[in-house]
Amino acid sequence: MWLGIDLGTSGVKVVLADADDRIIAQASAPLAVSRPRPLWSEQDPDHWWEATREAVAGARAGAGSAWGAVAAIGLSGQMHGATLLDASDRVLRPAILWNDGRSHAECAVLEAAEPRSREITGNLAMPGFTAPKLLWVRAHEPDLFARVRRVLLPKDWLRLRLTGEAATDVSDASGTLWLDVARRCWSQAMLAATGLEVSAMPALYEGPEESGRLRAEIAAAWGIARVPVAAGGGDNAAGAVGAGVLRPGEALLSLGTSGVLFAADDRFRPNPERAAHAFCHAVPGAWHQMSVLLSAASCLSWAARVSGARDEATLLAEIEAEPASPGRILFLPYLSGERTPHNDPAARGGFFGMDHGTTRAALGRAVLEGVAFAFADAQDVLVEAGATLREVTLIGGGARSRLWATILAAVLHRPLLLRASGEVGPALGAARLARLCTSGADPASACPPPPIVSVVEPDPALAERYAGVLPRWRALHSQTRDLVEGVSR
Repeated sequence: MWLGIDLGTSGVKVVLADADDRIIAQASAPLAVSRPRPLWSEQDPDHWWEATREAVAGARAGAGSAWGAVAAIGLSGQMHGATLLDASDRVLRPAILWNDGRSHAECAVLEAAEPRSREITGNLAMPGFTAPKLLWVRAHEPDLFARVRRVLLPKDWLRLRLTGEAATDVSDASGTLWLDVARRCWSQAMLAATGLEVSAMPALYEGPEESGRLRAEIAAAWGIARVPVAAGGGDNAAGAVGAGVLRPGEALLSLGTSGVLFAADDRFRPNPERAAHAFCHAVPGAWHQMSVLLSAASCLSWAARVSGARDEATLLAEIEAEPASPGRILFLPYLSGERTPHNDPAARGGFFGMDHGTTRAALGRAVLEGVAFAFADAQDVLVEAGATLREVTLIGGGARSRLWATILAAVLHRPLLLRASGEVGPALGAARLARLCTSGADPASACPPPPIVSVVEPDPALAERYAGVLPRWRALHSQTRDLVEGVSR
């Protein structure tokens, strides 16, 4: 048995999987995000640990006798977060998260300090990445910056609690702007541009490699042996491992808190000017290209909350029950700014086209469509970068909605594959990396795509309708951008 722990933004998910990728037990525990100022997004790392213990306890309770057979643990987690530690590995401040936009000005400072930044990292400097966050801390919290001795990504702070080892994997490290992504090693030039030494970085591993062993006291408390902990992967790369997306032409669309269109590749193929990401994959010798939307399924959660719907499922049911009016109301999903293709933390969301007859269901449908239109932008950027999207697997919590999948397939003009365990993709990927850690098997053969549950084909009439709406939706963003910029900053 192998345990996968996924430290997400809205919660920690734990799965126990066997050698056939069957989910023997799973559990989750919620997390909250603190937004004390405009553009800020933070979490207390101690809350990550509390949620992890709660989720592990839930999985243990559901696993029965299988729990004692845990052979290794794999980690997955939200990327880019800056967890700052002092010389005694004490947390210095709340972690600054991936969807925090405060360091927009520092991105220009970083690229000026190291003009080869895009060449080294393969990525455009964005506020979501880790390095600009440290420049912000250096400028605005200098006394605290002077005490920083180690910087860890969220899942790697969890690893430190679990094993006592400061380590990370190359897929997660790719999102820091401190990694030479083509060479899969830390870049001294990029660290120097941020005022840091290599000694502040954790040890680097490939995803399936052992990064340490579970502390004795935690193993005893959890009722398992002192098993190895695999390096793991950033949430998107781990989700791809869970979905079997490892080879060129294989891709996934993740409908989580954020939205991701991910294309596996066997080479480093960057396109930073269009805000595409080029990162190492969580398995050796592989890379991937990725377009990122800062708000995806979180838009539906927001819409349900502010409209008074009991929950997302209730709102989806209302949308499905109301006669469809595709594209009648337009929604910009930029509730946390946007990355691909705009790289604009000041971008904001909004509805357009409402009247006195507009219902909650109509607004909800506009949210589903607005996120789908943003994915159309994401798809265009990857194709420009040379990505091949031969088949696209849909994963994430939003994948449970057949209606949303139907809208996405029509907007993107491509079929979407729904696979078994798609809603636990990153956690399953972490469990798979744990299995690879103990078996040493070839990832391509040991991590096949899960069985296809269904295929959502594009509806021709709906696709034609959305093809006419998409240009209007794109124009709405460009025409309102300057109006909201002063309000957002």
